[in-house]
Amino acid sequence: MTVSAEDYLAVVTETIGRVSSGQREAVGRAADLVADALRADGVVHAFGTGHSEALAMEIAGRAGGLVPTNRIALRDLVLYGGAPADVLGPLLERDPSVAHRLYELAPVRPADVFVVASNSGVNGAIVEFAALVKERGHGLVAITSALHSARMTSRHSSGRKLADFADVVLDNGAPYGDATLPLPGGGAVGAVSSITAALLAQQLTVEVVARLLAAGERPPVYLSANIAGGDEHNNALEARYAGRIRRGS
Repeated sequence: MTVSAEDYLAVVTETIGRVSSGQREAVGRAADLVADALRADGVVHAFGTGHSEALAMEIAGRAGGLVPTNRIALRDLVLYGGAPADVLGPLLERDPSVAHRLYELAPVRPADVFVVASNSGVNGAIVEFAALVKERGHGLVAITSALHSARMTSRHSSGRKLADFADVVLDNGAPYGDATLPLPGGGAVGAVSSITAALLAQQLTVEVVARLLAAGERPPVYLSANIAGGDEHNNALEARYAGRIRRGS
């Protein structure tokens, strides 16, 4: 395979098709879990570290997305927990102790559901967070790479991985190492996990909305803040979840 934008597009197109067809049933089960939580006045908390934080941004607080959503991020330790900024770093996601602090800082209620993303699914903070979520009785949807995770050893003391705790696992279809186009002499370029995770996040959102519509309910969905009436619409819906969803980070 050569290395070009066209080659990358071909790989991405194939991967999107494979993920869309292969994860259809799992997306439906995840949507059932989320829709049930919303009907119980729950909120969707989305968490990811590294580039998987993009998944949380795809779910929480964006146009066309569900309003009862909250993004959890490592920076919450600083923004809401009073930790010094220098606590943040590339190895923080491997520290399982931060999971408890992040959960404590989040505005969580018993009916809430969680969507947690990690391509590898093995780092300490992610695994510990997933374990804590299930220990507290919440529903959990995991978005991860089955291929990558299978080839990794857990960095958590339990030896378990993110997928081991999930009620529903959505496979993002990324290869081991994430990048797709091999380079001469080793390595590869052209990662896909962010693209397919975003696809899964949007499919999940659409399927949740479909379930609410089928039940005769009006889905609480954001309008773009950059269209006429968007702010007024969004502010009115956000007021229903005051103190439970954060949009400042």
